[in-house]
Amino acid sequence: MIDEIIAVTIIEDDEEIRQSLSYLINATDGFECISTYPDCESALRKIFEELPDVILMDIGLPGMSGIEGIKIIKQKKPVIDIVVLSIHENDEYVFDALCAGASGYLIKEAQPAKILDAIKEVRNGGAPMSTQIARMVVGSFKVQPSPHLTQRETEVLSKLCDGMSYKMIADKLFISEETVRRHIKNIYKKLEVHSKSEAVAKAIKQKLV
Repeated sequence: MIDEIIAVTIIEDDEEIRQSLSYLINATDGFECISTYPDCESALRKIFEELPDVILMDIGLPGMSGIEGIKIIKQKKPVIDIVVLSIHENDEYVFDALCAGASGYLIKEAQPAKILDAIKEVRNGGAPMSTQIARMVVGSFKVQPSPHLTQRETEVLSKLCDGMSYKMIADKLFISEETVRRHIKNIYKKLEVHSKSEAVAKAIKQKLV
């Protein structure tokens, strides 16, 4: 006996995918596709009356993006769970979607069983993600090892962050300008940057000085 029917709305501009997902959901016990929409604009006119439990949301939609749609939906009805189903796998899309309020992120190549499991999982408070997406998210929390700068390179970098010129740094540290240039070249290489502004920004971000 099914205790709860999970009401699902699909927002997907590809008609074939939209219909396939609808058939999958309606053919599975415990699920019901209550509506489908090709874009966020048409969905936003009705979903707050329909109140689905879960929305399967594409990101690359005509007109308003799926990410903007997620923000609006979660602001108005935070109780609605949203799982992104997208072809996009790069970190910018993933993090933008999760920050907007999505609770899960699957790629469109996900197997039908995985999609159904994700819908159930998100209703139980989980955060379903495709394996490669989960690895990306976990990887973002790993602390990047600080580049190994020598004491002198750290001193030179500190002076750069203070806005000093090469000559000022040389005078301050009692070394030649050529030596300063050599240190800065090594600093750029270790920090993997190509300019003073990039070096300063990275030094501040990673608290190297």
